Amino acid sequence: MSKDLKSPFRTKSVEQSIRDTEEPDHALRKSLSAWDLTVFGVGVIIGTGIFVLTGKVAKETAGPATALAFVVAGIVCALAALCYAEFASTVPVAGSAYTFSYASIGELPAWIIGWDLVLEFALGTAVVAVGWSGYVRSLMDNAGINLPAALEGPDVPGGTFDLLAFVLVLVLTAVLVVGVKLSARITTVVVAIKVTVVLIVIVAGVFFIKGSNYRPFIPEAVPQQGGGGLDAPLVQLMFGFTPTNFGVMGIFTAASVVFFAFIGFDVVATAAEETKLPQRDMPRGILGSLLICTVLYVAVSLVVTGMQHYTELSVSAPLADAFEAAGHPVYGDIISFGAAIGLVTVCMILLLGQTRVFFAMSRDGLLPRFFSRTHPRFQTPYRPTVLLGVIIAVVAGFTSINELATLVNIGTLFAFVVVALGVIILRRTRPDLPRAFRTPLVPLVPVVSIAASVWLMLNLPTETWLRFAIWMVIGIAVYFLYGRSHSRLGRSGPDAEF
Repeated sequence: MSKDLKSPFRTKSVEQSIRDTEEPDHALRKSLSAWDLTVFGVGVIIGTGIFVLTGKVAKETAGPATALAFVVAGIVCALAALCYAEFASTVPVAGSAYTFSYASIGELPAWIIGWDLVLEFALGTAVVAVGWSGYVRSLMDNAGINLPAALEGPDVPGGTFDLLAFVLVLVLTAVLVVGVKLSARITTVVVAIKVTVVLIVIVAGVFFIKGSNYRPFIPEAVPQQGGGGLDAPLVQLMFGFTPTNFGVMGIFTAASVVFFAFIGFDVVATAAEETKLPQRDMPRGILGSLLICTVLYVAVSLVVTGMQHYTELSVSAPLADAFEAAGHPVYGDIISFGAAIGLVTVCMILLLGQTRVFFAMSRDGLLPRFFSRTHPRFQTPYRPTVLLGVIIAVVAGFTSINELATLVNIGTLFAFVVVALGVIILRRTRPDLPRAFRTPLVPLVPVVSIAASVWLMLNLPTETWLRFAIWMVIGIAVYFLYGRSHSRLGRSGPDAEF
């Protein structure tokens, strides 16, 4: 670890991080397998993106070449996943990018990424819960069951409180308190249903594909109608570069959009400490789930653009409307059911990831140690789980936060950059460290991963960057007012207690 324990860039050794996981009352139960991790990854990655983004991007940005955009986005994620796999197998400790940064770059960067992940997972959980509520209300309306308008959420005229989203988060909070293995079992069942629905869509849709709908596969490039001010992508304000729709460059523009459908595989790394054989199973879970989802995304995009010409696709419900245009509207209800069921696991695993990051930061003293006590029976971090679950439930119930959803994306990409940088640094500072999985072609792969992530970040609206910067400034203030002085590493070494 860093010799200067007064420096905000002091590092915590990998060995000490692992020893901390064995502390009585602060240890998590190891119960997850490679299969559980893969199911977690598929469960959180496949959400509304596969049902909505495919049509929107095909119609507005890439046409049938949307399939190639999913491949590009999958490659960007794969580069980051290789870096995550090395860290998660080498430092099998709760906290994901936060823990990895603490071991390689330093405490302040670790705090920043932890603060970033808390926002990313919390906001993601709330947004997904609200989206799930919308699907369920639609299914209830079709069945003749109606909630009072006031309880349908602020996005609905006359609505003030989203009861369904609120209840969902509280129920999932209770499940996570009882144990991560129970969460894994529930996720396995739900993911099986969700993947089955996706496969039904693919297999059934193949019979309605028309070859003429694929022509042209890469439509002619069209300059984007550039936005102005804070709505414009940061790359446009900085360099005057205006992205194009369609054409070859449109594929890369589309990749920056469909990338959002991949968000979540990094959450698998937060469960490293609860994995039986993390050195073997973490790489399998991270890379396996990403590969499965990429194949499914490409197949769905090829089916939907083959069923309907990209110019005729619906933006809000492309798959359901494509089947309706083919004379089979019943598949629309199947898709809605699959989306509603599937979002349950997305919400639960995002909440799981957030509580593990919070728990890891608390165990290090950067947040109050009160939150790092595990349940005497279930061995779960029940205190932060309950606290964060209640807060997110209230946020999901009362807040319309669709415009903040892009903060989830910039937070994820920022984490990708930090993890890739950490792999390069730790290879230099600790070349002797045993690594069960090694990222190939270091430093080339991490450098390419950083460049790809930064490029996608630059394509996000300037307003998103400003909101992200404000959250980071608040986080840095909290660190210097509380975290730095209460850090176990900084007070009198890693074994300090309060």
